[in-house]
Amino acid sequence: MIETSKMKTKKQRQISVLLALGLILTNCLSAQNHSSPFNVDLLTKKEVAQIQAANTDDIIYNPFIRVFLPAKKRGTGRAVVICPGGGYSGVAIGYEGYSWASYFNKQGIVAIVLKYRLPQGNYKIPISDAESALKMAKDSAKVWNINPDNVGIMGFSAGGHLASTIATHSLAPLKPKFQILYYPVITMDKTYTHMGSHDNFLGKDASKELENLYSNEIQISKDTPPAFIVLTAVDQIVAPDNGINYFRELIKNNVFATLHVYPTGAHGSCSNESYKYYDQILSELSLWLGEIK
Repeated sequence: MIETSKMKTKKQRQISVLLALGLILTNCLSAQNHSSPFNVDLLTKKEVAQIQAANTDDIIYNPFIRVFLPAKKRGTGRAVVICPGGGYSGVAIGYEGYSWASYFNKQGIVAIVLKYRLPQGNYKIPISDAESALKMAKDSAKVWNINPDNVGIMGFSAGGHLASTIATHSLAPLKPKFQILYYPVITMDKTYTHMGSHDNFLGKDASKELENLYSNEIQISKDTPPAFIVLTAVDQIVAPDNGINYFRELIKNNVFATLHVYPTGAHGSCSNESYKYYDQILSELSLWLGEIK
C-alpha cells in the first residue's frame, strides 16, 4: 500500500504525542525519586532578633544549610556537611559548596552545604554554626534518610580550618564520622598560617594560648575521625605545611588518613573542573569514602 502525505502527517502527530507522553512520564518518575534542594535556617527569628537587639556585629545574616538529597533508591544513609572557604571574610558557597552536591548525590550521599556566619574575631560563631548543622543533620535523620552515626564534614581553605576544628574539638554526638579537607588552613601559628584567616577567626591580638588551641595539628588524638586531605605543592596562599603537618600528626596517632599532594596548581585548583588532576582526585576520594565503614 502506498502511504499518502496525509497518512504520514497523521503518523508523525501520533509519534509526537507518544514522545510527549513519554517525556511527561519520565519527568514524573524523576520527581518521585528526587527532592529539590531546600534551605533550613539554623537560628530562630527570636534568636536573630536578640542578637540584633544587642547591637553587635556578630551576625550579618541568618546562617543556614542547603540540603541536597540523593534519589531515594540511591541513598546510603551517609551525609556530609560542607564548609566552603573564603578566609573567614566570606563564604564561597557556590564554587566550594553547591557545585559539590551532584558528586555526593550520585554516590547516595546527602550533601548539606553550610553558610556559616563570619567570626569577625569571635571564633565561637562559625564553630557554633557548624555544630548546629551537624546537629540538624542528625536530628533530621529519619526524615532525610540519614544514619546519624555516618555524618562527615568537609571544608575548603578556611572552611578546612572550620571542618578540622570540628573534627578535633567537638565531642560525641556531634563529632563527625570523617573529614575531607581541600587545601586547608589548619594552624593558627603565625609562622605559617594564612594570616587573613587567623585575624578574622581569632583577631589580630589573639593570645598564644588561643592560637595553640585552634592550631588543629596539635589537637589531634586517637579519636580524631579519618581524614582525606588534598592540596598542591606550590600553593602560594595557604602553605602546604598546613595539610602536611596535620597528616603527619594523624598518622602518629594511628588515625586512618590519606594525603594527596599534586605538583602544580594554584590555591583552589583541586576543586576546579578544568584542573588536570581533577578527575583523579575525585576517583581517589571515592575510593577512600568506600573504605570508611
